[in-house]
Amino acid sequence: MKDGTALDLETLRELGKSHGVKFIKATQCLNIPEPLGQGLWEGVPLREVLKLCGKMKDVRRIYYRGFHNEDPEQIFQSSLSYTQAMETPPGGFPPMLAYRLNGQPITPLRGGPVRMIVPWAHGFKSIKWLQQIFLTNDYRANDTYALQNNDPESHLKTSAYVDPVPERMSASQPVTLTGKVISGLSGLKRVEYSLRRVAKDAQPQEDAERAQPEADWKPCRIYPPPDWEQILPPDVRPHQLLGFDARTGQPREWPMRFGTGYWGITLHGLQAGVYEVRVRAVDGNGFAQPEPRPLRKSGGNAVEMQRFQLS
Repeated sequence: MKDGTALDLETLRELGKSHGVKFIKATQCLNIPEPLGQGLWEGVPLREVLKLCGKMKDVRRIYYRGFHNEDPEQIFQSSLSYTQAMETPPGGFPPMLAYRLNGQPITPLRGGPVRMIVPWAHGFKSIKWLQQIFLTNDYRANDTYALQNNDPESHLKTSAYVDPVPERMSASQPVTLTGKVISGLSGLKRVEYSLRRVAKDAQPQEDAERAQPEADWKPCRIYPPPDWEQILPPDVRPHQLLGFDARTGQPREWPMRFGTGYWGITLHGLQAGVYEVRVRAVDGNGFAQPEPRPLRKSGGNAVEMQRFQLS
């Protein structure tokens, strides 16, 4: 740009040599009930880019936009407060301009070459194909999702998800159930399941988990972290990642905050019949999914149910 405010990819990468960060983050859309995946993101904290603007005054919010389509009236945009952009708690992950995903340049399919990554937020904050950043004294969020009746400040929720199971299985064999869990704003204490036998033609009951006694919920096993040396890119070592202990090379908590873990349970001795299994997460404050934020506007986290028949 003629006014000298443009930042090209090579300059961003050069800035990354002195200020770059790496962290693992789960991706989830606010309006899609399942996680979309998890990746190792690398880039430059937004605060370091904003410092290039020089002395700032009367700034309360940062607006940013990405390419959407060729119609100038259709803009996909989001925003952060000045505080969110500039300050991160000790051990926390900062919003950043990312240019690498899993050790490779971010492809256009994933929002490259540069994508805004907001670690604690749903996907609409992590704008793809980033093009413009604005500093404003306006206090209001300008997020496209806010204009569509969603909560523009929603953090990822601590939520468990159960993998699909076969509709019919043998009663002579153990039943193994697996799934994912996202550790959201309040962390994760445990994952629980509830199993009940139902009539073959019984209709699923909405919010049935709320009527079940607490004694019906049993703990699931949370699988340990993987061998990081085996799955990280060759040029990345575990101790380089935010959220990892520099001495042990292991995450400081598991599952990692705003990341994905995996759970499982094996059920023995079930009799022939039709069963419903529900799975929920319990966060670090003791709230069981879908609490403490059950409202859909702040992200989907309904308790999932799978039904199967043993014969």
